[in-house]
Amino acid sequence: MTGILIVFPKAEDGKSIRNLLVRHGYDVAAVCTLGSQVLNDMDMMNSGIIISGYRYPDMHYMELKESLPPGFDMLLLASARVCAECADPDIICVTMPLKVQDLMSTLEMMCMNQMRRRKRLRSVPKERSESEKRILREAKAVLMERNRMSEEEAHRYIQKCSMDSGTSLVETAQMVLTMTKL
Repeated sequence: MTGILIVFPKAEDGKSIRNLLVRHGYDVAAVCTLGSQVLNDMDMMNSGIIISGYRYPDMHYMELKESLPPGFDMLLLASARVCAECADPDIICVTMPLKVQDLMSTLEMMCMNQMRRRKRLRSVPKERSESEKRILREAKAVLMERNRMSEEEAHRYIQKCSMDSGTSLVETAQMVLTMTKL
């Protein structure tokens, strides 16, 4: 589920939005009245959606947008004039007065985009450090020498053992090296 943070200068406005979202099945992580509170709450999240008014006591929505780490999207709830002035294509705008259906369909679209982005990031293989690459090379070399395997066979063997045991490739390679030193 996507984490949602709400920031409005008036706590009552933020709580009203939160209650509306909760009634529609969304989980709201926090309701804030300051941009700095949002930045603090974001530190505990990897990604999420910020539902925002356009001005808070300590900053403007554009200042908050510029401070957002990757993985966070902003949904601006503001007047038609403010939405028309918003030049940032990464900020999604819903005009006030708020229509519940507009908010819900926009939020649903943003949540789907967040899920797609997380899925795409999970499918990208992580880059291994030089020490991890060295451990894998050494383990394959041991298997190739002792068991007369090709490099591809040694790699597949480490890969299969890794999947069977539920450990990472590097951990399995480390176990192979430990076992051969006994």
